[in-house]
Amino acid sequence: MTYSSYRVTVPGKLVIAGEYAVLENQQAVVAAIDRYMTATIEPNERNVLSLPQLGLGQVSWDISGKSVLFSLPDPRLRFIKNAITIAYQYLQEQSVSIKPCHVTVKSGLADRLTGRKYGLGSSAAVVVAVISAILRFHCEREEEAPSLDQIFKLSAMAHLQAQKNGSGVDIAASTYGGWLVYTPFNQNWLRNELLHGTKLSQLIEKPWPNLSIIPIKAPLQLTFCVGWTKEAASTAPMINQFQAFRNRNREAYSLFLKESSQAVARLIQSFEENDCAAAISSLTENRKVLKQLGKAAAISIETTRLMDLCDTAESFGSGKSSGAGGGDCGIAFLKEEAQMEELNKAWRSIGVQPIDMRISEMGASVTEYDCEPSLKEYFVCV
Repeated sequence: MTYSSYRVTVPGKLVIAGEYAVLENQQAVVAAIDRYMTATIEPNERNVLSLPQLGLGQVSWDISGKSVLFSLPDPRLRFIKNAITIAYQYLQEQSVSIKPCHVTVKSGLADRLTGRKYGLGSSAAVVVAVISAILRFHCEREEEAPSLDQIFKLSAMAHLQAQKNGSGVDIAASTYGGWLVYTPFNQNWLRNELLHGTKLSQLIEKPWPNLSIIPIKAPLQLTFCVGWTKEAASTAPMINQFQAFRNRNREAYSLFLKESSQAVARLIQSFEENDCAAAISSLTENRKVLKQLGKAAAISIETTRLMDLCDTAESFGSGKSSGAGGGDCGIAFLKEEAQMEELNKAWRSIGVQPIDMRISEMGASVTEYDCEPSLKEYFVCV
């Protein structure tokens, strides 16, 4: 068997609408962004992981049963550990002989100067990148390369096991790219299947209850803008607050889900009808629903900086927080691209940094390159 070297490129994501409600099996709109996580994989004499941006140069690993054992116990590696575990478990089910490799991961999902994250779903992107790399590395022929559906499902399982919760919306964006209407799978069903030892190959072939991933196109005239608050958001505590709100106030919680569903549906309709004005107004409606949730549940979804970002954007079109809020990035919809520089200038004046981000139509992408000459004889690499 010939083992080549591969480079995998995976986009980050921004949730456009349907935050929080997507955790309750409702639709969300998400977009892949042209900032990328990159994983390279090449033949090696032993299994080695390198993450130079984290100062981790040569972390070796071994396989013990279904477990991956790293030479360095570091909590920052838990998502990669679960990704490798799931990928190898799947390969073993397929009776594929496991070969040692060197995996290097580099992230472009953070600010280049400070290293601070933008909130583009780095944990999901790294899982998709590592699983894609390992599966492609072990394919004898290109036509045997994993499909995006296989990558999504394996990545969703690995991410769920590492994080213990999450809708998979970020996994979908990083896998498929573009604008997506995403309806999450039933987490309890998947956990139960894994708990009872259902083979991964069987889980890939099964339909997942409630799961739907539909590509959509934005209105042609719509201009999409991103601003960074320079504030770090902590998603997990905010989700915990949302779940506590659900448990203590079922009536307000049900009202939120109803209004969020309606607002997201209007945004989807505006995309389907190529209606720029309706897309702008529906984004405003989605912001209003989130603000009401923040007030009712005592969640700081719109920080002062995010509120200023959104209010300023509404002077030109519409704006809202992205994802769980609490910092990171906000987004804006404009009618004309000519307005972008005016908005960026206004954002800078209030301390918001405009970020030149565009939609990545490309999802997880794999390219082959030559491995090091010194390894060709050992691995018959050509």
